[in-house]
Amino acid sequence: MFGEHHDLLHEFPEYKERIHHLKISHPHFARLFEEYHEVDREIRRIEQQIETPPDHYLETLKKKRLHLKDELYNMIQADT
Repeated sequence: MFGEHHDLLHEFPEYKERIHHLKISHPHFARLFEEYHEVDREIRRIEQQIETPPDHYLETLKKKRLHLKDELYNMIQADT
């Protein structure tokens, strides 16, 4: 929904330290983390009507964000 924060620290505040550790010690996690936040920023620009692409593009971005979040969450959960 418009105005909601979907960055990982808002999504998983209980894993703040684990996320930080993975960002600095796990290059694949760091790359996915950055990709997730790039997609999230683009979605927010669209929701704020700064950009106005077709609706199907927004839906594709939201699916990508969800997939990345699932993958990142699985990495956060590994070895905890």
